[in-house]
Amino acid sequence: MRAFFRFSDVAKSKLIFLQIPSIKPKSLLSPFSDSSKPTPYPLLQATSFCSDASHPKNFALHTEKRASDDTDLIHAVSDLAVELSAISDPANLTTVLASKASSLFQNYPDGSASIELLNQLKSSPQVALEVFNWKRKQVDAGIPMLSEEYAKAITLAGRIKNPDLAADLFSDAGVMGLQTVSVYNALMAAYMYNGLTKKSLSLFEDLKQDPDCCPTIVTYNILLSIFGRSMLVDHMETVIRVIKESNLMPNLSTYNTVIAGYVTAWMWDDMERTFRTMEASKIKPDVHTHLLMLRGYAHSANLEKMERTYQLVKDEMDERHVPLIRAMICAYCRSSDSDRIRKIEELLWFIPEDDYRPWLNVLLIRAYAQEDLVEGMESSIFEAFQRNTLVTTNGVMRSITASYFRCNAVDKLTWFVKQAESAGWKMCRSLYHCKMVMYGSQNRLEEMESVLDEMEISRINPSKKTFLIMYKAYLKSGERSKVEQILGIMCKQGFGIPLDASPL
Repeated sequence: MRAFFRFSDVAKSKLIFLQIPSIKPKSLLSPFSDSSKPTPYPLLQATSFCSDASHPKNFALHTEKRASDDTDLIHAVSDLAVELSAISDPANLTTVLASKASSLFQNYPDGSASIELLNQLKSSPQVALEVFNWKRKQVDAGIPMLSEEYAKAITLAGRIKNPDLAADLFSDAGVMGLQTVSVYNALMAAYMYNGLTKKSLSLFEDLKQDPDCCPTIVTYNILLSIFGRSMLVDHMETVIRVIKESNLMPNLSTYNTVIAGYVTAWMWDDMERTFRTMEASKIKPDVHTHLLMLRGYAHSANLEKMERTYQLVKDEMDERHVPLIRAMICAYCRSSDSDRIRKIEELLWFIPEDDYRPWLNVLLIRAYAQEDLVEGMESSIFEAFQRNTLVTTNGVMRSITASYFRCNAVDKLTWFVKQAESAGWKMCRSLYHCKMVMYGSQNRLEEMESVLDEMEISRINPSKKTFLIMYKAYLKSGERSKVEQILGIMCKQGFGIPLDASPL
């Protein structure tokens, strides 16, 4: 049901801004399949096809093509990029560009050398922008600027969280007559990555009004990302229909963005349908696709598919994917997999020691407790105490208690209760009842009686079960006077007299 997710205030403001009517699409076999075509909302009218080379990892340019297949050019640019990246003084940077870049750019008037240099300096965006600014000042020297250079510079400005610079570069491109669709796309993406959704959508309206440009698949991929991140799934699916009506071909980035949107909205069936459609379209999934699917399978606790997908990407995972590792551990903690502890501990090796998450530690405590692995459970409990983690749910406390009971470890349980009380953990009656039962079974009657005092300190009133536990313990040990005393208390408290106490 589309009502599954709720709109945030931000999402609502987008709806008001766009003046989008409510759309309730039919359940589709695939988001790209033929269906009845509802009228797209005003922002998204189908347009004629406008080509734009595509790459799944770059919304702005949608391509990472090499400027030239000239090996000499690539090597020359690589040497210059390495030298520029090592310079910290802007004055020295200008000197090197004047002595080395000027002749290089003039030898390639098609701009291939400049574009290649910006490509290779992506990991040093500040240096790349300095190169772009220097190149822009060389126009009078006969070195023309290209729209692709502006698009790359705008993308770099977005990466360094400077959307104002990106907007200034866009305006400058307009003055130069270089506001192509790639430049529009670059600024839309820069706005999106900096959380300026309204500006991105407003720029899309400007693009539609520009007689020299028309939206491309890159443009719509940006819209898909905006709506997907905001869980505006109905609008995301409308964009998909507009892509189809515009005779544009969905690419790898399109499918990955749609899958990401469904994962964000926890719509697992739609996620899988999109993946199957992608395969049927002969578009090969990449690592990013599999990581998205892995996240979806982990959150939906689909262990079989999660494990199968993990085998495809495990060699590619690094410290950036620790949140995904945690999601997988969470899936195992919630499962009944017979080998889940071994699998959990294998994944724990990938999480740095300083990357502590209280909620994950609590899940581990419960998983170890359910498997009666007291050593592992106590290790996680001790870490929780050390890091001042609070446990506030009865379910976790009962799991710990049950594990100690099944292992007949009353002294360990006593230690735990004392520490948990001091740490402010949620105390429940079953903790104390378990201690009483175990003390009673070992005929440690005085210690059993002292539990009543502990309950009073924790402000937990005795129940009928409390006295039944004591009644059975005294009866078993032959303490007739104690039995009579308990019967009197039970009668006084209105619990009645047990004629035949059932096993506890």
